[in-house]
Amino acid sequence: MNGTMAASSNRIMLGPLVAAIDQGTSSTRFLVFNSKTAELLSHHQVEIKQSFPKEGWVEEDPKEILQSVFECMDRTCEKLTQLNIDISNIKAIGVTNQRETTIVWDKETGEPLYNAIVWLDLRTQSTVERLISKTPGRNKNHLKHKTGLPISTYFSAVKLRWLMDNVDEVHQAVVSKRAMFGTVDSWIIWCLTGGKSGGVHCTDVTNASRTMLFNIHTLDWDPELCKYFDIPMEILPKVRSSSEIYGLMKSGALNGIPISGCLGDQSAALVGQMCFQDGQAKNTYGTGCFLLRNTGAKPVMSDHGLLTTVAYKLGRDKPACYALEGSVAIAGAVVRWLQDNLGIIQTSEELEKLAASVGTSYGCYFVPAFSGLYAPYWEPSARGIICGLTQFTNRRHVAFAALEAVCFQTREILDAMNQDSGIPLSQLQVDGGMTSNRLLMQLQADILCIPVVKPSMPETTALGAAMAAGSAEGVSVWSLRPEDLSEVTSEKFEPQINPEESEFRYARWKKAVEKSKNWETTEPVANGNGETSIFSSVPLGFYIIGSMLMLVGAKYIAGHS
Repeated sequence: MNGTMAASSNRIMLGPLVAAIDQGTSSTRFLVFNSKTAELLSHHQVEIKQSFPKEGWVEEDPKEILQSVFECMDRTCEKLTQLNIDISNIKAIGVTNQRETTIVWDKETGEPLYNAIVWLDLRTQSTVERLISKTPGRNKNHLKHKTGLPISTYFSAVKLRWLMDNVDEVHQAVVSKRAMFGTVDSWIIWCLTGGKSGGVHCTDVTNASRTMLFNIHTLDWDPELCKYFDIPMEILPKVRSSSEIYGLMKSGALNGIPISGCLGDQSAALVGQMCFQDGQAKNTYGTGCFLLRNTGAKPVMSDHGLLTTVAYKLGRDKPACYALEGSVAIAGAVVRWLQDNLGIIQTSEELEKLAASVGTSYGCYFVPAFSGLYAPYWEPSARGIICGLTQFTNRRHVAFAALEAVCFQTREILDAMNQDSGIPLSQLQVDGGMTSNRLLMQLQADILCIPVVKPSMPETTALGAAMAAGSAEGVSVWSLRPEDLSEVTSEKFEPQINPEESEFRYARWKKAVEKSKNWETTEPVANGNGETSIFSSVPLGFYIIGSMLMLVGAKYIAGHS
């Protein structure tokens, strides 16, 4: 009897709960937080399958994404019930998502018309080169004054253009006014709020600011930009703030609960790290690596290859806040590549052990420019390179070089950010899946020569979405007033090597980056059956085979060392 009494009184003690859907590039999560303490109560995670139909193409199935959301919700609700927590205490749901990834669906059938084209995808490289060659002075920053972004394969407009030009179903649906475009947030919210039966077609300012169709000053779709990419405005979602009630859940155990927060994943992490002041910054280590610095109510344009983006707008009547962003395409993805493509590790945890066993890359440098180079270079023709190999190099050194690569890339964007703002960061707040790798965190402090601070609750992206949802007008169960924000416990990694050694290694890294540039141009040579092949570029063929032989050799040597 006492047990049940304790459990039920415990249940009452918790107060209002807020949930978050965190739909990332490699997995989907559903997490439930206590709105009074920001404590994570329960969560569930499901991996997402990526497909690579051709070289440089990256796709995901929108239905699998949606199914994973439902599965995570159901499992988390089951776990909460087992913990004797009443799910009717969940008062709101926030959505955070991989940004730029592009989906087009049929509003009458509710069916996606093609796979989601993932942000990393490179199929639009020739489109991008064509667009840049048409600009005055072949300037990739031609639209930056409105969008804050360079013309790049990374953003949604060129992906949407590709779908309209190359997928007949998409073209037909646009012509017959049945097509809806959205980033992943729009697809999820539309489906959860009813889909073809009255689903809400919306996005928030942070996700919209990553499409290249959005004017970051007027905070709305820009007719001139839409005309530039020749995209009909009626297929675009309505742009809303990051914190307001968009609609209600229309099915499942959480039926009737408002969806009231929406932030692109990197903006959500900025909110979850409480970076509300001008000058505060965070770095998220996920599939890619994203450093955002809050610049307050004014968009700041970068002279050093960073993006200007909307950080958040936490309410319909609240001002928008902006951020400078350094985006790196490949961070955690390099771990997956070492595991799935080369087989030199079986699990991501093994990478840390392998690298720690040598404690140095022994002069080996790895530039993982699999999708070209993002910030600060914006060089789509770059490709991955492993250099400085000797007969002594083995897989442990390659593992160490892969971790160093993540740190060097972060250093490059931090340098750019310090130059743009004129005020160097004195420490770096970090989050994301890779921060559980302690060797990586120590290396990062060593390479930056400043302390790295990691919160003990790593799910800051989901926390940010929950904060936006819980603080929305009409929900108001989560206060964002500075005095009400809960204290965050964290761990600090201090630099442990001398700055001279750090500078030497960084200079060598820069040299390796130069060698990765201008590798692949888009004048492909077709082979007999009209398909283009990576081996039609003779140097690239030699390079890939040579690299593979070296790595196989390195693996062989490692096996005998």
